[in-house]
Amino acid sequence: MAADTLILLLGDQLSAEISSLAGADPATSIILLAEVATEADYVWHHRKKLAFVFSAMRHHAAALRGAGWTVDYIKLDDPQNSGNLQGEVARALARHGAGRVVVTEAGEWRLRDEMAGWASALAVPVDIRADDRFFASESDFSAWAEGRKALRMEYFYRQMRRSTGLLMEGDDPADGRWNFDSENRKPAARDLLMPRPRQSAPDTITQGVLAMVAARFPDRFGSLDDFWFAVTAADAEAQFDAFVAEALPRFGDYQDAMLVGEPWLYHSVIALYLNIGLLDARAVCWRVDAAWRAGDVPINAAEGFIRQILGWREYVRGIYWREGPDYARRNALAAQRPLPDFYWSADTDMACMRACIEQTRDTAYAHHIQRLMVTGNFALLAGIDPHAVHLWYLAVYVDAYEWVELPNTIGMSQFADGGLLASKPYAASGAYIDRMSDYCRGCRYDVKAKAGSGACPFNRLYWPFLIRHQRLLSGNPRMAPMYRTLAKWDAARRAALVADGDACLTELRIADL
Repeated sequence: MAADTLILLLGDQLSAEISSLAGADPATSIILLAEVATEADYVWHHRKKLAFVFSAMRHHAAALRGAGWTVDYIKLDDPQNSGNLQGEVARALARHGAGRVVVTEAGEWRLRDEMAGWASALAVPVDIRADDRFFASESDFSAWAEGRKALRMEYFYRQMRRSTGLLMEGDDPADGRWNFDSENRKPAARDLLMPRPRQSAPDTITQGVLAMVAARFPDRFGSLDDFWFAVTAADAEAQFDAFVAEALPRFGDYQDAMLVGEPWLYHSVIALYLNIGLLDARAVCWRVDAAWRAGDVPINAAEGFIRQILGWREYVRGIYWREGPDYARRNALAAQRPLPDFYWSADTDMACMRACIEQTRDTAYAHHIQRLMVTGNFALLAGIDPHAVHLWYLAVYVDAYEWVELPNTIGMSQFADGGLLASKPYAASGAYIDRMSDYCRGCRYDVKAKAGSGACPFNRLYWPFLIRHQRLLSGNPRMAPMYRTLAKWDAARRAALVADGDACLTELRIADL
């Protein structure tokens, strides 16, 4: 079919209302979706993530055809596949005789930079449109950030609440408070009746994708077993509806809890759908607002959920685009150790780390506290290179895209931006993990012991971390209590703590540079 316009949809742009389709005429437009090696290979993506994205793309192509669009779909194993997006756009232009390209802007710096050169390289006009699927545009965030001494999420979140009306009662926040985080820290117990996310059985398309990924990526991280993610908008919406009805009422109370063998608890597991376009963030937040107004969920659950999307998700995207591509290499704490092998193998006697890494391997999922306070906390305390940590998080989680993952890792988890994003390092001893989980029961290491080969490594690394970074951190008001305690200890005690921390790293076979 000859066409005037070639519309490229990226793999994370599977939204019916994407800006690149606005005003397009199905009679004169061709939609291109392409599975390409450069996107599959730029990090060591979890095999479940690859299967999820490719299956969702194929299902979206079918839905578009059903809606009357002509879709040119290039599979990864097509023998003519050039392996990169520019090559596939060039081939499609030649096939269809289109005179221009329309695309919604990419969500990562590397692709946005590449697209900027397409008009010259392809010798056709390229209309790159803003991605309007977010509450705040990049310019909105820049306007909010301009002139501020500190870019704290809490104040951005309040502005977003005011501008949207979500969980607002006139000019005031619902129930008179902006934040109910203090009520959302209950440790889970085994006798809780925890619902499971609604599961979608793999259809013929998904089964074909799973077979292709298994054959093409046999050595990649992650299991393909028990694949149940939704790969259509309808199934993603059904999963979210089930969450609102069954799990959201207790989500607030237990959102920070961790239990062995319970990866989902009361979490929605919808970030993967939001980030790929199968769910709309505005619709999701207003659905939860309506559930609270109807009396179906308590305010701490509704607020805690909406804050993750309207607050953190929008905020980290703003930070990502404001700070630029060099943000990925920031390293305020000069952490240089390589990522330990057990982040891939789960071969460690630390029960909490093993549980979170095994869960990640099997499901491509871990909730925010498992990422921040277990795998992230350990990397922070051990002085692991934050860029290596970033690449690991980007690779292993099904919902990971650089715009959302990078600021959470570099800024919040690893404090590598020196406090631009987070008000303090999220460093904690084993006591936090023991309080919020059952990981410590039966662990080879004693979470109550502070030093020695039988003590919890989080305990052994915690005080050496504070000593190592005292010059940078001691002036932080939120760190003051710890440094007041440290000030009471003499030089000999501090030296012994540092020596024990070094011994711990050696015992864990964590190399130094």
